[in-house]
Amino acid sequence: MNLQEKYDCYFLLANMHAFTTRADSPADIRQDTIEIVKDWLAAGIDPEKSTVVLQTEVPAIAELTWFFAMLIPFNRVMRNPTLKTEIDSKGLGDHYSFGFPMYAVGQCADILAFRPELVPVGEDQVAHIEMCREVARRFNVLYCGVDSKVEDEEFVKEGGVFPIPAALVGKTGRLIGTDGVQKMSKSLGNAIFLSDSPKQVKKKLGQIYTGRQSLDEPGDISNALFEYVRIFIKDQDRVKELEERYSKGDNIGDGHIKVEVAEAINELLEPMRERRAELEGPGGDDKVIEIIRTGTARANAVAEETLAMAKESMKLDFFARELKAR
Repeated sequence: MNLQEKYDCYFLLANMHAFTTRADSPADIRQDTIEIVKDWLAAGIDPEKSTVVLQTEVPAIAELTWFFAMLIPFNRVMRNPTLKTEIDSKGLGDHYSFGFPMYAVGQCADILAFRPELVPVGEDQVAHIEMCREVARRFNVLYCGVDSKVEDEEFVKEGGVFPIPAALVGKTGRLIGTDGVQKMSKSLGNAIFLSDSPKQVKKKLGQIYTGRQSLDEPGDISNALFEYVRIFIKDQDRVKELEERYSKGDNIGDGHIKVEVAEAINELLEPMRERRAELEGPGGDDKVIEIIRTGTARANAVAEETLAMAKESMKLDFFARELKAR
């Protein structure tokens, strides 16, 4: 949560995008939205420092999505590697909704509505950011008269509405799930949750498969288990010791390492569990909804300004309008 100490952060609840694959589960999406905010608060997001935004209550995002869809060829959207990976990993085949690929365009609007310079993402989302950058450039050139040869950092200075945002990938760009194959994801059932008990964490870590057969067999320290070792065990000397012993087959098994990693994860999660438990009692959901409402009001002020600037550039500023929320 260090980012909120350095930047003006917006955390978006993409509940509209959830309907692209779960349109038949609106009640679940609603409750999941609330539960996600509980996780965010437990992890340390401070609504006094950061803005929590509910996607479906920011009309400017939907309007910008429509405008941006006119700037991206359909084939370009479908070449997005992240989109293709999701289609494969979720087994959608050719049965996904028309709205599913549209969410890739919607992500551009999610971002550009707030005119950011940096977007924190995992490494698998960099392709989405690149498409967003393409949209921002295209809009600024087509509607704002910015020279296409201008450096990315100069687009706004030269009259563009949108900065060309850069991806900000953290220390851990991608965390593999407990299945040892796919990226950790709730929808794939391979995730560790902030609300998991110590016993549940230990059980999930036990599912990681390395293929190693015996304690004296040299092990591959590039496997999924050792990704967890390097991320969650704080003592780097201990990490090096485990790597050396495992790679040599020095009488250390997967089970021992999994227990040690589980202990490290539980140490990290315990204060988060305590904060989350405070939101599980009476009035917890109401508190969360109020945080969402307050943050979304702040977000709408920025997004509406962005939309007005975009529509002016597109010669769609026939008259001013004011967004009112009750």
